[in-house]
Amino acid sequence: IGKVSDDELGQKYEDGLNKENVKYLYHKKKESVPTGSCLILITPDSERTMCTFLGTAGKISDNDVNKEHIKNSEIVFLEGYLWDEGDPKRAFDAAIDHSNKVAMSLSDLFCVERHKAKMRAFVQNDVDILFCNEGELKALYETNSLDNAIAMLKSEVEIGVVTKGENGAIIIEKSLAHEIEAFPTNVVDTTGAGDFFAAGFLAGISKNYDLVKAGMLGAACSSEIISHYGGRPENELKEFVKNKAGLEV
Repeated sequence: IGKVSDDELGQKYEDGLNKENVKYLYHKKKESVPTGSCLILITPDSERTMCTFLGTAGKISDNDVNKEHIKNSEIVFLEGYLWDEGDPKRAFDAAIDHSNKVAMSLSDLFCVERHKAKMRAFVQNDVDILFCNEGELKALYETNSLDNAIAMLKSEVEIGVVTKGENGAIIIEKSLAHEIEAFPTNVVDTTGAGDFFAAGFLAGISKNYDLVKAGMLGAACSSEIISHYGGRPENELKEFVKNKAGLEV
């Protein structure tokens, strides 16, 4: 669920999702603001700087959320990038009100710093599965200790997923913490690494995988997207995951 305008970039976005067989629950029309875009600058160490114009995506509201789509979904995944007061927050609230299970990505350290108190309350009260990296988690709980942040996260969500780059990820449930190793990869561009981990992990959860197996699926998907430039896979993911992690999807 999102917003694009009926313009050149909006059409390219829609074409890209269709190519990946992603069902896009929005009928584009001519908006007052153009389709958003993001210029991503990649440095030789594979890290990136994102120059983002949200465009009409930042205008999403509760009117864009179809309650029946939400009710018929097993999990609703919310992106912290779109957390903002006003219409976007009302869109979040509309989705939450009718959801069966809520997953959320903190998305970016800047997003956490900007909305820390309200994000913390949201995580405590409404989120079942939280995705974040080390920096975002420590910022959320205002601590320099990853161990302390993880201890606090355990008490607030059903499942927590903390990605650690080349050091893999930690998946937290109640009193347990599962270490997931990263797959050896020639890292070219880290754009999309967290999103692809989340996508793989949630796909695993939807197929009733245990958390370790779902984490391996997430790590395998993430290793594909960081092996080349761009935010769309270059390999057929089912075959890639099978070869990389030995998982049948």
